[in-house]
Amino acid sequence: MAIQHFPTEPMVSVGIVSGKKICFSFNGRYTVNDRQVEGAQEATMAHGLIHWDGMAFTELMFKPVAASASFSLEDVTIGVNFHWERKERQTFQGTLRLLADGGKIWAINRLPVEQYLESVISSEMSATSNLPLLMAHAVISRSWVLNMLKSYAPSPAQASSAVRTETPALQPSTVADRLIKWYDRQDHTLFDVCADDHCQRYQGITMETSSNVAEAIRRTRGEVLAYGNEICDARFSKCCGGAMEEFQYCWDDTPKPYLKGIGDTPGEAIPDLTVEANAEQWIRSEPDSFCNTHDKRILSQVLNDYDQETTDFYRWRVDYTQQQLAELIQRKTGIDFGQIVDLQPVRRGTSGRLYELRIVGTKRTMVIGKELEIRRALSESHLYSSAFVVDKDYADDNHIPSAFHLVGAGWGHGVGLCQIGAAVMGDKGYAYDVILKHYYPGATLEKAW
Repeated sequence: MAIQHFPTEPMVSVGIVSGKKICFSFNGRYTVNDRQVEGAQEATMAHGLIHWDGMAFTELMFKPVAASASFSLEDVTIGVNFHWERKERQTFQGTLRLLADGGKIWAINRLPVEQYLESVISSEMSATSNLPLLMAHAVISRSWVLNMLKSYAPSPAQASSAVRTETPALQPSTVADRLIKWYDRQDHTLFDVCADDHCQRYQGITMETSSNVAEAIRRTRGEVLAYGNEICDARFSKCCGGAMEEFQYCWDDTPKPYLKGIGDTPGEAIPDLTVEANAEQWIRSEPDSFCNTHDKRILSQVLNDYDQETTDFYRWRVDYTQQQLAELIQRKTGIDFGQIVDLQPVRRGTSGRLYELRIVGTKRTMVIGKELEIRRALSESHLYSSAFVVDKDYADDNHIPSAFHLVGAGWGHGVGLCQIGAAVMGDKGYAYDVILKHYYPGATLEKAW
């Protein structure tokens, strides 16, 4: 069976920023309610309505008079909850929609998919990236957003997927709880995708678009990855650490046959990393793989300026004192574990990433998951990945560790295309379709329009 073909190029709605006040400006003429506006603007939220230009609205739609017109938004946060989080002034083309919801004003950009992709690729990649990498990324970014567009719009109650079970016990220190949570597309109900790493980085025309990016979009126009009659949910991450993860270990328990747990090394099998001994040996070593590189020329193709603040990602180490870790976990989970006795691996995925971790404390014990929840609990922002093993230090004869050392592999969830690995493949002369076959085995290239 063939995939669904679109009669015309689809449009996509991107959530950019929200707040009690939105400061923005029109760089060219825009129309709203049969009038033209230009220049600096301000909208504020009061009594559930958007107040702008002396009037109150539930929604405003600003449309460009000319295709070249753009608008700028102030204080757009990028890298939400990551160590490079910061605010920027960003500029966009297309329609600006202001919507009142939940006591905030939401700024939403609506534009054609191919124009959206040009910004995504420029935001995710450097303008100096090689063409095969850019073409491969254009295909997967297009596939991913079209997969989102075909999905149903959930109710606010479905904003995230979570399962929690508790087993009561007589003593607080023996409570055996489970908190298993994952975050996915259901987080958005007002727009199709967000503009940050939770979906795909989208920074409008703020990021310089190179001729290579435009060429990659043009040469792959309408191309998507497909499996059977479905457009692929083509996930990607920064660095797989030498092994790709499978979908179900990061999100809902629905395996995707084209997102397999295979190695990022051509022609070589990886050990069974769901086995703890194998995972520990793998993580403590540095096996050859496409993404095992320190070549700054190649890394600069994938890592924008703020990404390059992260220097160790293929293999890394994070150290905590007992006090630091206990305070961090309590703050991030809202649960007082007391002193931390151990961090025990419970279940690992095919890349060695933990999707269930047992936190053992003097007051409470709990199993948490999946991988992003583990990364959030053990870092001020997000731990590089959940593929890690734990070393402990002890002071004197105390049975409570004085320090914890997390030794880990990779950057991100590791599912699908590994951006650094793909950059290396492109630099070595692999064509974009070969790169896609490596990271999405069994998927085929199809034309959606």
